[in-house]
Amino acid sequence: MKKEKKIVPYLMIAPYVLHFLIFVSFPVVFSFILMFNQWNIISPMKFVGLQNFYKLFQDAQFFRAILNTLVFLVIHIPLQIITALFFAVLLNQKVRFIGFFRAAYFLPVIVSGVVVTILWQQLYAFESGLFNRLLSSIGLSKVGWLVNPNVAMPSIAIMATWKNVGLYIVLFLVGLQTVPPQLYEAAELEGAGAWQKFRYVTFPMINPTVFLVLVLSTIGGFSLFIEPYVMTDGGPLNATLSAVLYIYRQGFYYYHMGYAAALGFFFAAIILLVIVLQRRYIEKETG
Repeated sequence: MKKEKKIVPYLMIAPYVLHFLIFVSFPVVFSFILMFNQWNIISPMKFVGLQNFYKLFQDAQFFRAILNTLVFLVIHIPLQIITALFFAVLLNQKVRFIGFFRAAYFLPVIVSGVVVTILWQQLYAFESGLFNRLLSSIGLSKVGWLVNPNVAMPSIAIMATWKNVGLYIVLFLVGLQTVPPQLYEAAELEGAGAWQKFRYVTFPMINPTVFLVLVLSTIGGFSLFIEPYVMTDGGPLNATLSAVLYIYRQGFYYYHMGYAAALGFFFAAIILLVIVLQRRYIEKETG
């Protein structure tokens, strides 16, 4: 009987352990080995040492893809946080049908990314898209949302914000509801207005949530793939070529699997560095 009791916990966690070993640990270890080799899937692997990294530092297109991704992050993260926080504050009020509004804002999160991307591709269409029709109706010139290299990445950032903002609204709502009402009452007794209560009570109390949203937005932004893959295929003139899309092309278009693995590890190191810097900045700001 005791022996059976000892086995049961291991059986309970076995599915997760197997999933972790097969779909997480094995790909990471295999990719680590792969980045020191040349391999096109068909031929046997050929050990090349650090040659893939030497090629990486001479690859101007890869660094262009990283720059594009950083441009996306610079637009997307502030827009994402400000929009989510704004709507979370509104949805934290006690008004009628609040449950409906919360569900409505979360709806885009559960819709397939490909479906959302195709929908926005139609909205952005130069001749027949809704946005250009609205601009034309008020006498403004049409915008090449996805065909102008200067506008294409901001257009994708706006669409990605719309798609994901519901998730971050929920996180901010949870953070807002942990703020003790007594703090607001004390602030009101001191004569604080709405902005002062938000600045000196709400914002300091939800700092951990802000950091969480910042990290999740950063990781999500660095993973930019579906939007440029479906909407622009990295164009026009590589203006929306993200780092992940470039790595995907190297691996599955050109079958440079070893080089793609080296790019992947290098890019992961950049993501880790950015997150560490973000954490230090937040800790410094919050003391």
